[in-house]
Amino acid sequence: MKYFFKTTTLVFLLTFTFYSCSSKDEVEEIIPEPEEEFVLTTEDEINRFIWTGLNTYYLWQDNVPDLSDTKFTNYKELYLNFRKFSNPETTFDALLYKKGEVDRFSWIVDNYVELENSFQGISKSNGMEFGLVQNSDGSENVFGYVRYVVANSSASENGVKRGMYFNTINGTNITISNYRDLLFGENSTTYTIGLANYNSGFPTSTGNSITLTKTELQENPVAVTETLNEGGKKIGYLMYNQFSASFDGQLNAAFAKFKADNIDELIVDLRYNGGGSVRSAIYLGSMITGQFNNQVYSRQRWNSKVIEQFGADYFKDNFTNRISNTDGDGNVILDESINSLNLDKAYFIVSGNTASASELVINALNAYIDVKIIGVTTVGKQVGSITLYDSEDLQRTGKNLNAKHAYAMQPIVLEIVNKNNENDIDGYTPGVDIPGVQIAEDYGNLGELGKTSDPLLNAAVNLITTGSKGNFNSKTSIHSKEIYNSSIAKPMGNNMYIELKDLKLK
Repeated sequence: MKYFFKTTTLVFLLTFTFYSCSSKDEVEEIIPEPEEEFVLTTEDEINRFIWTGLNTYYLWQDNVPDLSDTKFTNYKELYLNFRKFSNPETTFDALLYKKGEVDRFSWIVDNYVELENSFQGISKSNGMEFGLVQNSDGSENVFGYVRYVVANSSASENGVKRGMYFNTINGTNITISNYRDLLFGENSTTYTIGLANYNSGFPTSTGNSITLTKTELQENPVAVTETLNEGGKKIGYLMYNQFSASFDGQLNAAFAKFKADNIDELIVDLRYNGGGSVRSAIYLGSMITGQFNNQVYSRQRWNSKVIEQFGADYFKDNFTNRISNTDGDGNVILDESINSLNLDKAYFIVSGNTASASELVINALNAYIDVKIIGVTTVGKQVGSITLYDSEDLQRTGKNLNAKHAYAMQPIVLEIVNKNNENDIDGYTPGVDIPGVQIAEDYGNLGELGKTSDPLLNAAVNLITTGSKGNFNSKTSIHSKEIYNSSIAKPMGNNMYIELKDLKLK
């Protein structure tokens, strides 16, 4: 589905609120020329952009008094109001609705190039994707476990492997209070990890170390594609780590392989997938099925201002049988038929890192086919965002894009539900919300991805071949708490987004 938003109209209406009933002299008074006593700063312009974008699109605009259309009688009033905040980030946070409680996912960046790159799987990375876990003794100490390694990276070149552990950075013990600075700080471009033995969640040093360097790296999220022969069944296994439109072609190719292998069952591993493009999520759901073409995949709920202009029925997404992607200028970059499997059941591996677009696929398909999930409760992120820039229509390609700064916003603008208007903000728990098996990642026994030595994949295969849920409780996972991971640290984070392209008036 293409999104044709009347952004220009919305922004015009917003502007008209300030200008209506004003004479030319009054307009000049409202938007004063820079004077000695009132000189517009770049930060004033950023604050105006923040307010305008949130007033227009923010999902909870109606709930924030400072975002009301009648809050300010003129722009000077707006500028002066937000000068009480020390920087654009605090202005943005002050306009969010119950930040951290209701709105847990809106954010602002000061470099939109990094944000755009992250949507394409590009980030400053050494290729070591890892989780950070608090020591099992309950102390402040933390250790890292390697989830997987990105190809052609510093980590791959230096022999880092899934299942390795480290507890020091540059000789300093990792703790709850210092892990951000050590691993994600400004001076963390190059660092040395001190390797350790797991030791039941209380790692001890091996005396070995590896030095890693971050570079601009693009990760292919179609990480593993395997066809397993287990219990007389051909089982397709896909590890998919981000819904990135840049790799929709590779995702479709993976399903071409599954079709050629004539698989009986499918396991999609989303345990490390924090989300991404809604469009890619629709493509994945259409690849798994195929028999529901043009039927409702999901529905989006926007704020009252947007719904008033378009109507609720405008915001529905349908299953499709074709990938049709364009770039920012509207040029076609991928146009091909979807390789659909026409399955009536699917299995998903999930975790506490599975969010947004990943949850969308599970929820959307659960309304049509037999869905089972294997893992632990997902994040519960049922909302999506758009990228807003400081231009006349809030797009990157809009007129008068402000060249004085590189701020962009990623505010939550929509809630998404399946065809039955269902979702779950508390996440999906295997065997509770959706049938399946509860099993946490065992940090002491990760196994190999794509092989049944991986306990989560083994549990999924066992469920397929025998129908048995087994007994997979892990003492390791119960007593060790993951506090952070390398995926969350990226600009993309646990995000679900749509792209505002080709804005047109209706």
